[in-house]
Amino acid sequence: MSELRYPSRRVCVVLLTGLGDVIHGLPFVNALNDDDPSRHITWVAEPMPSEALRHHPSVDEIIVYRKSHGVRGVMELRRALAGGRFDLTINLNVYLKSAWPTLLSRAPHRLGFGRDRAAEGTWLAANHHLGPTPRRHTQDLFFLFLDHLGVPRPDPPEWRITLSAEERRAQADFFAPLNDRPVVAIVAASANPKKDWFADRYARVVDALERDFGYRTLLVGGPGAREQAAAREIARRAEHEPVWALGDSVRRLMWLVGGADLVIGPDTGPLHVARAFGVPVIGLFGHTNPWRVGPYRAWEELWIDRYTDPGTPPDPSDFTAKLGRMEQITPEDVLERVERAAPHVAARRGG
Repeated sequence: MSELRYPSRRVCVVLLTGLGDVIHGLPFVNALNDDDPSRHITWVAEPMPSEALRHHPSVDEIIVYRKSHGVRGVMELRRALAGGRFDLTINLNVYLKSAWPTLLSRAPHRLGFGRDRAAEGTWLAANHHLGPTPRRHTQDLFFLFLDHLGVPRPDPPEWRITLSAEERRAQADFFAPLNDRPVVAIVAASANPKKDWFADRYARVVDALERDFGYRTLLVGGPGAREQAAAREIARRAEHEPVWALGDSVRRLMWLVGGADLVIGPDTGPLHVARAFGVPVIGLFGHTNPWRVGPYRAWEELWIDRYTDPGTPPDPSDFTAKLGRMEQITPEDVLERVERAAPHVAARRGG
């Protein structure tokens, strides 16, 4: 057990959203738990990403903050945190909504990002802060908190997403009819339309995967109207019908991604779920910087990076959104990465 800067028998982690960031938080809490397995860890998250924490071996308690409930949600949060008796609260978010659980935890030690990074005065909710540092990959940002506390960084990082026995059975039943061919999960859309690719180009990729590469294609995603519309347009345009697997369950989305042999999609949470499960990822990046938000330390040779200017070295500190870059990604680019991914897919299938 490390000698931490602050008392830490009972720790409250504040990491509210989104799904990708919560996945990045898992190696962090694993490191805290591995350092002292008797340490009690409570995690405050919003409803959707909180589902990713269910059954996790390093999280003792999940408290759901329903921000959409307004003042009532804050009062519900206050009651849920009232008996926590936390020694230390760690706020891994930078937005104002994370100030409420940080303050309401009533921990004597509250650690967060400093004024250089935290927006909207959020830094005021903490009484200990990280020093100013250059921007870097989100996973590395979270590891800076381990450095500050005196907890060893995990190397390699581990996510330890745990499926229940019922979920493993559902996963096996779903993929059993598809096992004759490798399965590619396609993420049709993200939370930000500027990060998305285009339905007609996805459809061309679907047809080539089914016809020329011998893959089975699977459309995955959530219940959002835009996601559903994007997936329907892909299915309508493709000559070969992909398997429709969109739904409203985060847990189902996770075991679908975890059961695939390859994932293709833009900058969005399921790509980080795939990384956690060790599923190869062809990431489509133009609007956002893959060296800051891409799958952590994996599959770089499969990424399509139209964010980084030709001849310029990757710079994970660059967070400027770049318009018009997703248009530069072609179906031929993606299919070339599919060819590169073949050894990874074969290894995953035991071939």
